Amino acid sequence: MKIQVIVKPNNRKEGIETLPDGSYRICVHAPAHEGQANEAVIKLLAEFLSVPKSKLRIVQGAKGRKKRIEIV
Repeated sequence: MKIQVIVKPNNRKEGIETLPDGSYRICVHAPAHEGQANEAVIKLLAEFLSVPKSKLRIVQGAKGRKKRIEIV
């Protein structure tokens, strides 16, 4: 299964919001530098979906705000 996410790095509040089109908006404290925001997104999404972090991987958009994440 693949899901679409929009990441907002350097945010005051961390959280996940479901958007009307079925994608997610994920706000993280981590900056978008050297993959820190990507790691924070995977951690937060794993907690939200109740799956281990090892079951999630970014398949598209690793360097952008819009990402496609695969749940294995």
